[in-house]
Amino acid sequence: MIGELLSGMAHSSGPGFVGVSLIFIYLAWILTIGCLRVKEAMDEDHH
Repeated sequence: MIGELLSGMAHSSGPGFVGVSLIFIYLAWILTIGCLRVKEAMDEDHH
């Protein structure tokens, strides 16, 4: 799946290149925030 995106990105127009780049940035943002939320939840003191 990622290989297809990279291949398509290499053969796309300027707007397509920007779009795929933004998809990768958005995915990285979602994963980062998700990991931070899990870490916060694990660090909380549960009663």
